[in-house]
Amino acid sequence: MSEVWKPSVTVAAIIERQSRFLMVEEHSGDGIRINQPAGHLEAGESLLDAVVREALEESAHVFTPTALVGTYLSRNVSSSRGGLSVTYLRFAFAGSVGAPLERALDEGILRTLWMTRDELAACADRHRSPLVLRCVDDYLRGQRAPLELVHADPSAIGALPQQ
Repeated sequence: MSEVWKPSVTVAAIIERQSRFLMVEEHSGDGIRINQPAGHLEAGESLLDAVVREALEESAHVFTPTALVGTYLSRNVSSSRGGLSVTYLRFAFAGSVGAPLERALDEGILRTLWMTRDELAACADRHRSPLVLRCVDDYLRGQRAPLELVHADPSAIGALPQQ
């Protein structure tokens, strides 16, 4: 029997305000890490719905996506889980947020931070993945694709038909 391989699909919100980026400090299996508001795509959800939900859960900000910054493939080998290897397919979206809402942050999220690119680069050893800085750098280079390139067929979102 052959092994089925599939990457974990994740989304990330790239949010800049006055040359600072909204980041989260979070617990991970490898300690406390810095990441964009990000997380996994859930069943029945579009990529855009996922990034809006994750940004709200992790930062208490309502995120409005405006562009796709990029798609990224990476692999993480966890030192705390006996070398377990997970491949991630990340979709990073640029957008804006308003003022934070009065709500608790998602479990495992310690706090939000607004950081400059240089501050982020200075703590690269604490990033959740190498994609954290790569996404910011791609954003700063002006890399954007229209949201129309991100399509969710109705068969992939919402309730599945009963058989």
